[in-house]
Amino acid sequence: MSQAGPAKPAIVSADEWQKLRSELLVAEKQATRELDALAARRRRLPMVEFDTGYTFATPDGPRTLLDLFDGRTQLALYQFMDRGPDEFCQGCTAFAANIPEAGPERLAARDVTWVMASDMPLPQIEAYRERMGWTMPFVSSHGTAFTRDCGVGGGFLLSVFLRDGDQVYRTYTTTSRGVDRLLWVHSILDLTPYGRQQAWEDSPEGWPQTS
Repeated sequence: MSQAGPAKPAIVSADEWQKLRSELLVAEKQATRELDALAARRRRLPMVEFDTGYTFATPDGPRTLLDLFDGRTQLALYQFMDRGPDEFCQGCTAFAANIPEAGPERLAARDVTWVMASDMPLPQIEAYRERMGWTMPFVSSHGTAFTRDCGVGGGFLLSVFLRDGDQVYRTYTTTSRGVDRLLWVHSILDLTPYGRQQAWEDSPEGWPQTS
């Protein structure tokens, strides 16, 4: 007997399931090709010159934007929201917690440095980083115009920079769902019958959507 709880997918024969799964696979492959085409367009975006005069507070002392590249050519930088003393953005926290411990090292092998930055003062960042057990670089832009000049406003932003000698250029930015799609947990949940269980999702009637 079926247990009580949320609605469940229909039960079909193995042949019917395989037919429907194969039809879905065609659409998935098309979406993959479309994502590949978008990535190709990103690689063809022009770049814009970006000021390097910001000074970030880090556990190892002041560092400039150029210093954050750590000698590499590319820099991926996530700007974590500053919500005031003792307040931390749960979305940004979820994103940071999603980063695999070996992720920054694997990016470095492809000439990309990963850094998180926030307008939060460095002591607040360091206390939170220790509390969360994070090991990735997390610097403070507190007291600088970096967040404003990046156009972050009161939100969060992922930016990609390219270095040519001592000159820095910005090549890409994304926020909102553009960042959301990078979360490993969400990517796995999108494969499950109930999805992310969020109210905005297009799910069948009776599916759990509680968050």
